[in-house]
Amino acid sequence: MSEFLNGRVRVTVGDITRQEVDAVVNAANSTLLGGGGVDGAIHRAGGSAILGACRELRRTRYPAGLPTGEAVITTAGNLPARYVIHTVGPVFGLHDGREAELLAACYANSLRLAAGHALASVAFPAISTGAFGYPREEAARVASETIKNFLDGESHNDGEGRASASRSVRDVRLVFFSESDAKTFLRHHNFE
Repeated sequence: MSEFLNGRVRVTVGDITRQEVDAVVNAANSTLLGGGGVDGAIHRAGGSAILGACRELRRTRYPAGLPTGEAVITTAGNLPARYVIHTVGPVFGLHDGREAELLAACYANSLRLAAGHALASVAFPAISTGAFGYPREEAARVASETIKNFLDGESHNDGEGRASASRSVRDVRLVFFSESDAKTFLRHHNFE
């Protein structure tokens, strides 16, 4: 395991569905109804409560599906986490050169949602690097820069002496499924 930003960010290898954090981030597809990879694993491990919450989001707020780069929060069902933050990453090559902007939005919007719910710990998978084909090296740069900018920018006060609500996010875990993916991230991140 490696740590960055005074221990606020940790890189680890493991099963994201077993992370004991306030929220795990789901690399969802726009339907929010489960799928393969991380999405399928979270839905399977979390049980029907997650699917029910996602169906309600589709019925009420996102009838056409969750847009790429956006994030929503649901129960975590049977997971050890309290919540699941669902975000839809870009499919590499299908967004007219906006892939980096959309991937950054996934991380930033997920962190904003966590901060808005006063959550202290969040575990991320490597969004879009599986079936969506985002190159792992480029994804490492985008993810690390976005997380660093969020944590650095939100660690200041609001000008009236009050700490930003985003100071609640103290533990960001980047959970990789394989050691080789974690090593690729560690070679290409921009935390320092």
